[in-house]
Amino acid sequence: ALGHLDITKLGPAFWIVLVLIVMLSATQDVAIDAYTIQSTTTRELGVANSVRITLYRVAMLSAGGLLVWLAGRTGWSQSFTAGALVLLVLTVCALLLPPVDRTAGRTESLWEPVRALFSRPGIGTVIVFALIFKFDIAALEPMMRPFWVDSGLTLEEIGAVVTSGRLVATIAGAALGGVFTTRYGIFAGLWVLGIIQALSGLVYWLTAVTDQQVVVGNAALDPKALVVGAAYFESFAAGLGTSAYLAFLMSVCEKRYAATQFALLSALLALTRWIAGDLSGRLAEQFGYANYFLLTFALGLPAFALIPRLRRSVGT
Repeated sequence: ALGHLDITKLGPAFWIVLVLIVMLSATQDVAIDAYTIQSTTTRELGVANSVRITLYRVAMLSAGGLLVWLAGRTGWSQSFTAGALVLLVLTVCALLLPPVDRTAGRTESLWEPVRALFSRPGIGTVIVFALIFKFDIAALEPMMRPFWVDSGLTLEEIGAVVTSGRLVATIAGAALGGVFTTRYGIFAGLWVLGIIQALSGLVYWLTAVTDQQVVVGNAALDPKALVVGAAYFESFAAGLGTSAYLAFLMSVCEKRYAATQFALLSALLALTRWIAGDLSGRLAEQFGYANYFLLTFALGLPAFALIPRLRRSVGT
């Protein structure tokens, strides 16, 4: 529908369709999260999330790359129609998914899942941890692209080299993070993968304070190469940390209330991104890139002080 509207006239129909797309996509996201929790065991959550993150990135590449390319060749109407046909095929696939037992999730009160979540022991610590575990990455992300541009990367280099490489790095990190979490447990994943995630700020800091060529063996690395390497490392490390983070949040949720409880907990990450995004530009302008990146590293450390308490209270 959106592809067949006249976008030169942003009338009520355009905004109604746009709002519907956002609402329906959010609903679909909640449903996928709930199905993941209900159809897997706690031990399987690591691998399950690595698969989800990987295919999510593939979907982003398909929609943001292939459909945009198609729009350039044939027009937006044909591109949106192609996207709708893909979703139609996926809808049929969804109908063929193995069912999960929902009898335990039926409740007279819509507030029962919320009450059950907030009555769990240690839920306060869980909420604080969910807010701050990825605060470093949330603060780092808004300033990465301005840093790339100010470091001399062209838009063509960002599109062809940085973006495509980050996609591969994120997928690799998510896959490895899922395997690690499944093999060694969620809390080991939060410690080890979280520490690697926190190092992203230090890597960007080292890149920001290096304004000349670095010799590695017999090769001299241009500062641009260091920026690209920092971007790849951050994506890989964020993929690692996200696998453990999502597995933990899902393990806290009760299967019968999976949709509501995980939606509430995952919304905390959106709040973190909003707070970090609102402050990032002003702080980076005030402190400079190098000091700001060092600050993001420090923002990732407080969460680790909560992990021992989480383990005692939720015992996942």
